[in-house]
Amino acid sequence: MSGKVAVVVFPGTNCEHDVVRALTLVGLRSELVWHGQGSLDDYDAIVIPGGFAHGDYLRPGAIARFSNVMAAIIDRANEGTPTLGICNGFQVLTEAGLLPGALQKNSGLKFICRAEKIEVASVASIASSTIVPNQVIELPINHFEGNYTISQDGYEKLLENDQVVFRYLDNPNGSIGSIAGISNAAGNVVGMMPHPERATDALLGSTDGLLIFESLKAKIS
Repeated sequence: MSGKVAVVVFPGTNCEHDVVRALTLVGLRSELVWHGQGSLDDYDAIVIPGGFAHGDYLRPGAIARFSNVMAAIIDRANEGTPTLGICNGFQVLTEAGLLPGALQKNSGLKFICRAEKIEVASVASIASSTIVPNQVIELPINHFEGNYTISQDGYEKLLENDQVVFRYLDNPNGSIGSIAGISNAAGNVVGMMPHPERATDALLGSTDGLLIFESLKAKIS
């Protein structure tokens, strides 16, 4: 095994062990890191898993933004450390200003839990670099506030900078441009609403999620 990944845990996080298992399957070591920790210097990458950080009171990710660990996440992300936020983790990254835009309630105002076809729209990110461009993969979604929104100018900037990483083929939540995941301009910070850690076993329907973690592994030096 090579590389060590911090899997950040907030009160209410519930996907951390699935992420640890997925990382192990692709040959990465990982450790659960409690949100009160102040340093992430010992880690080569960071994953913020899904769940309901601090109960999603106020709005998803809003309270987590002020946890001790966030200063370290922001510093490391700005230094170029591969940083992946999944579902609630995506919401946390937008609240922290590491990714543009915001996640709002699904257009149908219903919780959605099902598998979706996802197009890999960009391979310039830490979550897609080893995937075939425009490949269609299948990943589960599990959210009520996964409707990605951004101003028209902001959306055009995402397109110009190749920051739209994943798109839904059949937009389930009303996201602008059918966006399922984006990156920062440098490509080292990615937020995605689908759950790749829940698509790592053929017996459960798909192993396509391993492609995301293989890409992350490839970016860890």
